[in-house]
Amino acid sequence: MADHDVDLFVIGAGSGGVRTARMCAQQGLRVMVAESQYLGGTCVNVGCVPKKLFVYASSFREEFRAAKGFGWNVGESNFDWPTLRDNKNREIQRLNDIYGNLLEKAGVELVEGWAKILDPNSVEVNGQIYQCKKILIATGGTPFVPEFPGREYAITSNEAFYLDNLPDRIVIVGGGYIAIEFAGIFNGLGVETHLLYRGDLFLRGFDLDIRKILKEEVEKQGIKLYFSTDIEKIEAVSDGLFTARLNNGGSIEAGLIMYATGRRPNIDNLGLENTVVETQSNGAIIVDDYFQTAEPSIYAIGDVIGRVELTPVAINEGMALTKTLVTGVPTTIDYTNIPTAVFSQPNTASVGLTEELARQQYGENLRIYRSKFRAMKETLGGGDGKVFMKLIVVNDTDKVVGCHMVGEGAGEIIQGFAIAVKMGVTKADFDATIGIHPTAAEEFVTMREST
Repeated sequence: MADHDVDLFVIGAGSGGVRTARMCAQQGLRVMVAESQYLGGTCVNVGCVPKKLFVYASSFREEFRAAKGFGWNVGESNFDWPTLRDNKNREIQRLNDIYGNLLEKAGVELVEGWAKILDPNSVEVNGQIYQCKKILIATGGTPFVPEFPGREYAITSNEAFYLDNLPDRIVIVGGGYIAIEFAGIFNGLGVETHLLYRGDLFLRGFDLDIRKILKEEVEKQGIKLYFSTDIEKIEAVSDGLFTARLNNGGSIEAGLIMYATGRRPNIDNLGLENTVVETQSNGAIIVDDYFQTAEPSIYAIGDVIGRVELTPVAINEGMALTKTLVTGVPTTIDYTNIPTAVFSQPNTASVGLTEELARQQYGENLRIYRSKFRAMKETLGGGDGKVFMKLIVVNDTDKVVGCHMVGEGAGEIIQGFAIAVKMGVTKADFDATIGIHPTAAEEFVTMREST
């Protein structure tokens, strides 16, 4: 310790960085954390948490529509964007304060500012140099807009959380979960929403049936979808409007154009050139199974390594790294059967293999179970929303290797089934389980015929 100011210097106070710093400090290591923006990282400030709050807000319009069929006479309703935005800001500040208190109670010293690595064992923040036995990079990712004429007129999800006003019409570009979730949010809040994606169907990497069903349900909500379509140019016109010139010769005029075309590792000006740390072509930091870079004293976790870019994954990586650093026992995490949800409207969630990946692995040695039905709430609510569920089962072992759902509460339902899939559940186990009636979830334990 005589040669070092700290045992561990963490760059980035997001979910993964904070968890690692706290756990290491509680185990007796001297830890410092540098953060240049806000505590909690993307998830707490411009990601999962505020986005879920916005999803809740946008879902009320559909609830108001359905209420009449259940005997509720809902009066004239109107939405006030500043109220939602400002209430959200207060909640995020509360969470920031909690993160700060957690670090303080654990004995972690927080330094506000951008940290730059000077060499494998030293970091500079605000002109102050710190000697570090180990360095952890947990800087996460950042959204980006590709290069094209007029890109300066586009916003990303970061700015969407702090808009002064909602536009009458918005164009969202992208086919991942962020684009689809924000399309549902803006549409639910009364904004005419156009979603463009350069591919033939959004949510690439998800099960094909899920993607097709969600497309149908999203269109029912009134979102206008454009596939195999991209923007070639954005032009500013009068009264704060923009024209998006499309690659098919068409155009859309909107008050806001939002890009959700991906995120890149947040490594600019980090000083990696002063080390032998290696990166992939997309900027993701290369680490081994135990999150160590090519520089033995430097580690990295979370979105910056580009493995599975989910907050709970970053937290678990941090806990594994803590064990490695504290006990000396190399520890990693299991990346198989990680459940995930898209808070689209309706929600979709999955755990395990898609049918496409399962067929690559098991060929025809599979049974596929599907169920599609009208949601019970819609029978009186007057809508036509569908619920879709799917199980993928290996024939000779009867093991369930994929579980997928589109419908209200999909994330909550799949979280429970994810435990079973992780434990190696079989279809016979599903069949032997008595369902809770009447629920949508019981369909998972009553599906009998394969297709």
